[in-house]
Amino acid sequence: MDKPTILIVDDEPINLSLLTELLRSDYRVRAANSGQHALRAAITCPRPDLILLDVMMPELDGYAVLDTLRGQPETQDIPVIFLTALNDPTDEERGLEYGARDYITKPIKPAVLRARVRTQLEVKQARDFLENKNAILEAEIARRMVDNEITQQVCIRALAHLAETRDPETGNHILRTQVYVRLLAEKLAAHPRFQAMLIPSTIDLLTKSAPLHDIGKVGIPDSILLKPGPLNDDEWRIMKTHARQGFDAIERAEADVDHPVPFLILAKEIARWHHEKWDGSGYPDGLAGDDIPISARIMTVADVFDAMTSARIYKPALPMSKAREFIGDARGQHFDPDVTDAFMAVYDEFTQIAQRHPDAESV
Repeated sequence: MDKPTILIVDDEPINLSLLTELLRSDYRVRAANSGQHALRAAITCPRPDLILLDVMMPELDGYAVLDTLRGQPETQDIPVIFLTALNDPTDEERGLEYGARDYITKPIKPAVLRARVRTQLEVKQARDFLENKNAILEAEIARRMVDNEITQQVCIRALAHLAETRDPETGNHILRTQVYVRLLAEKLAAHPRFQAMLIPSTIDLLTKSAPLHDIGKVGIPDSILLKPGPLNDDEWRIMKTHARQGFDAIERAEADVDHPVPFLILAKEIARWHHEKWDGSGYPDGLAGDDIPISARIMTVADVFDAMTSARIYKPALPMSKAREFIGDARGQHFDPDVTDAFMAVYDEFTQIAQRHPDAESV
């Protein structure tokens, strides 16, 4: 193991020689005969593990040197022991206030010097050990968080694609609506009505939750879900149950953990209420206005736009301009007026997203 490095700073050659002789058998010793030389030596590799710093030096005294060392990131943590011939207790107090770890008065007593040096180096080694352990732990925590995030995203997409396999013509619907939701949420984040709710972390959770909006379709019979023509009243009544079924499925999954999972809370909101309408005429609960969670109101616009502009087994795709016109005309009826306005403001970006991620059969 390499010997610790000690930097001795003193303007008297005799003192430098004496201190070097006392310490060189146990440590790698470097010397500087002025404050300026000390500052240069402190940032030269190998960096000193400890500095013995004379207080009374011409031009740049020990206090000024220590003040500079503490102001630089690369030297601020190097322990410093002051060396001085002064015996006034106020000088010792001043040195400790500046950040010195210890204070040795001249003439130097070899046993005291070695003991104080050894103590400060042991303290530094213990501190460095803890810092290294903390850095390792922080890196491990960060790695596990990334792993958990990836696992969570894979599970979400797997569940969403499970629903998608029941309705194979939806193609990139999950991806597009997820990007639409983020785009709308980021646009609304500056609006006074929403800025307290749509903070960056919530927008991330909302984006993560969006793919689960139609998870309840897993519970809808193929004869209804894949019917090429219009649904009759009984079939439509069954079809509408997918919103509640999605909510119930996520709630059951949530019951298996012992603490709330934020993205599942938003996923439940989206699954259950993304077919509600601003005027209260939607389903499954007939909520109106601000009683509809903002997560569901954003999802509604994204879902309707994508449904209208995508081909389905029961209908062809409509031009994007027609979807824009429909959403604009339904402002304040089907859709939250402010969410509608946000959609209009980013409509061109919606069209770019749709063109970037077309369904396979449209390529």
